[in-house]
Amino acid sequence: MATPAAGPAPSIAEQVALVSTDPGCYLWKDAAGNVLYVGKAKNLRSRMRQYVQLTDERPMVPRLMAATASFDYVVVGSEHEALVLEINLIHQYRPPFNVDLKDDKSYPYIAITKDDVYPALKYTRERHRPGTRYFGPYTDARAARATIDVVRKIVPMCLATCAEWKRVRRQIEAHPEQRDVVALAQAESGRPCFDYHVGRGPGVCAGCISPEEYAANVAQVEHFLAGHRGQFVAQLKDEMAEAAANLDFERAARVKRRLQVIDGLDDKQRVVLSSAQDVDVVGFWREETIAGACVFVVREGRVSRTCEFVLDKGLDVGPEELASGFVKRYYDQTSDLPLEVCVPVALTDADTLVGWLTARRGRNVSIRVPRRGQKAHLAEMATNNAHHYLARYELRTGYEDKRTNEALLQLESALALDAPPMRIECFDISTIHGKHTVASMVVFTAGKPDKGQYRRFKIRAELDEANDFVSMSEVLARRYAPERMADERFGAKPDLLILDGGKPQLTAAMEQLGELGLDIPMAGLAKSDEELFVPWDDMPVVLPSGSASLYLVKRVRDEAHRFAITFHRELRGKAMTVSILDEVPGVGEKRKRALRRAFGSMKRLREATEEQIAAVPGIPAEVAHEVYTTLRAWDEEREDGRERALGEGESAGNGAAAGDGAAAAGADLADSDE
Repeated sequence: MATPAAGPAPSIAEQVALVSTDPGCYLWKDAAGNVLYVGKAKNLRSRMRQYVQLTDERPMVPRLMAATASFDYVVVGSEHEALVLEINLIHQYRPPFNVDLKDDKSYPYIAITKDDVYPALKYTRERHRPGTRYFGPYTDARAARATIDVVRKIVPMCLATCAEWKRVRRQIEAHPEQRDVVALAQAESGRPCFDYHVGRGPGVCAGCISPEEYAANVAQVEHFLAGHRGQFVAQLKDEMAEAAANLDFERAARVKRRLQVIDGLDDKQRVVLSSAQDVDVVGFWREETIAGACVFVVREGRVSRTCEFVLDKGLDVGPEELASGFVKRYYDQTSDLPLEVCVPVALTDADTLVGWLTARRGRNVSIRVPRRGQKAHLAEMATNNAHHYLARYELRTGYEDKRTNEALLQLESALALDAPPMRIECFDISTIHGKHTVASMVVFTAGKPDKGQYRRFKIRAELDEANDFVSMSEVLARRYAPERMADERFGAKPDLLILDGGKPQLTAAMEQLGELGLDIPMAGLAKSDEELFVPWDDMPVVLPSGSASLYLVKRVRDEAHRFAITFHRELRGKAMTVSILDEVPGVGEKRKRALRRAFGSMKRLREATEEQIAAVPGIPAEVAHEVYTTLRAWDEEREDGRERALGEGESAGNGAAAGDGAAAAGADLADSDE
């Protein structure tokens, strides 16, 4: 009997329809079974359906689902359990679409071996031993070692590296029945270590301190490392006063020296909050596929330490998921939890995170977004520190050079070039209704802006309205004219020509360069979908989202737009003395006076509706429409320029405009008769 043929395998959507509606974690996997992304959900089926139906608007989701071949999920009892499981799964699998710390195993900690009869301090990079309390992570190894040194000046305590402490520990482990009389045994047979003689060791090795007295020292050190020094300082002052009252001046002097050490720390730790609050303030700075994170650890109103990290932020991860992912990873690694965590954006899973942090600390912990006041100022400082730390990391590791080389090789492959495009030129047009039309030319050499080669052009063609096709044809004819190509001041022939605007600009460039007899590889970048149109294929080239090549192309395009807008505003500013209204057909001096009388200022005129303008005596409806349309175009252009400028902070860098002096100085080289 023939075996019936097996039906087609159920699709991902059909499988998701059978997923449990309980809380839990889901794991999207590729065809090889590798975990691509780990997430948590209160309702697994509902959350996973958002991925399958692409109703989740995060940019990474379409690419994630395109790479997904299967999934797993784990059902748990609550959202809190799902969060803990998510953290563990991310740490285990390190999925490429999840936020994670780079090299998180290398961060140092200060540890106290709590399970020992005489706990010791130690500098370590592991944090998994049971019975040990860890403080950190510290991102500066020298700072961690210096902290241990300061702590022992204030409260004498054994080091885990001390040979005599190790000897005492071995004896206690060999004879556990003598734990209660260990001090007497060491007094008879022990020998004091060097640290005891210089006042940094308590004398465990010589039987000079009992386990009970030592435990009090350990408690003081724990409070100190946690940043809670107020009660500790008060206790030392009481101890010094008591010693002085008993005429024990030597002991009082020792306590005074400890207080002086603490005062020296206070001088270095700036007060940032007016009240003695325990707060962690987190700031981020994003660049491409990595981000910098900075945590200001504020204890009792003072910044006790600063922790800085580099994040593998995942691919196209939004700011909310970046912050949420970092909070999970960072607070999973530290036992030093504050009462309040300040983050730059509101978190959708804030309630779950608050519950998890509260359970770990044993007291209520809040997560907030500071909007004003001292904490908002501190958040700005944290963001600035994250920026500088990321810049140092990129310089130290050569990250930017590696990404640039990778981008050039990717462009060579994607655009079928003969070699990596070492010289890229990009053009952009800026105009309003054909008025003050200008073009910019920016040059990237070896993947970096070459501002000495920037040029700008005034479009000479008489245009009644915006016409990028005509404008692009003109500027290319002038840039690549034989006399310009022979002029050394214009640089060499480009390896790649990028045009902002997609297919229309590409068509204009192909026709113009064909007339000039030039063969220059080119591509038109569509503004909406970030697609590259090429002459040799009707289908656009789509560079992988998050790739180095796409980042470079967008950076080149944004720089060309910024440079064009800058020149356009300069010309427009000179023309503002004439008036925007001079550009409106049908508006002469008489009608301008009527509008000025009716509205009093240009601001009020821009805020007026078309009906309000038409209601002005002497202004026909068709003229009112032209006035309204022109004013809207100006406002839209200004807003577009503002958004572009804000976006440049993360793409082309905040200092992009600083180097325009060389380009502006050389602008007239393009056309001496401008």
